Amino acid sequence: QVQLVESGGGLVQPGGSLRLACEASWRFSGINNMGWYRQAPGKSRDLVASITRGGGTMYADSVKGRFTISEDNAKNTLYLQMNRLKPEDTAVYYCHVDTVLREYWGQGTQVTVSS
Repeated sequence: QVQLVESGGGLVQPGGSLRLACEASWRFSGINNMGWYRQAPGKSRDLVASITRGGGTMYADSVKGRFTISEDNAKNTLYLQMNRLKPEDTAVYYCHVDTVLREYWGQGTQVTVSS
């Protein structure tokens, strides 16, 4: 069974950094895009950043210039480098992979930005 396992979340002070990782138990084929979403309490799950099969990236306006999405194909791992974190970045972050057959979600990792 295909699994996406996120790691790297935690508690960080405002202005700090975290790097999230999403490791896949399977080498996906037919990928359309991969991305990171986040969901704060009482809010919808929103796209934070994505990367296409061709390597193109996009970011939500709220994280542009602070977050960077990248992938390591050799490790089947997707990353999200988060710098200059703000309290409003607090949420559960989910890894997402969209393929031609179906989409996959990780279980989520909590990121809390607080002093």
